[in-house]
Amino acid sequence: MAYRNIVKIGDPVLSKKSRKVDKFDDRLGILLDDMAETMYQAQGAGLSAVQVGILKRACVVDVGDGLLELINPEVIDAQGEQFEQEGCLSIPGECGVTMRPAVVKVKAQTRTGKWVFYKAEGLKARCFCHEIDHMDGILFTERITETPEAAEEAGG
Repeated sequence: MAYRNIVKIGDPVLSKKSRKVDKFDDRLGILLDDMAETMYQAQGAGLSAVQVGILKRACVVDVGDGLLELINPEVIDAQGEQFEQEGCLSIPGECGVTMRPAVVKVKAQTRTGKWVFYKAEGLKARCFCHEIDHMDGILFTERITETPEAAEEAGG
């Protein structure tokens, strides 16, 4: 495993759409291992391949309950809303409140190509959505919003 440099805001690769993974080989395994090491070293909860400069639909996530690898992930159901602070390893020092689904069901493949399904809520749901957004060239800063409470206090 090796630490990879995390691409920072301003790099045009972050706004590009990632390509579907169709080769489930040793190179993919090395990429996933490197991404996990990089995420842990940076003390993040998720990291997508585009954040290390690779335009592949792959990410790693660990919100404290174990490492998950998602290849070609897709949200197949989303329910409710959650408004929480969000940050990003590619945008150090910046955070903002975003609205994400409270619960998501995600379909993804493993490093061997097997299809798996996850139901996630709270932080894990937020993290899945954040990383999938990266694969579509969307940064969390494009999703910053006011909470319903803040809008109400402001008279909106």
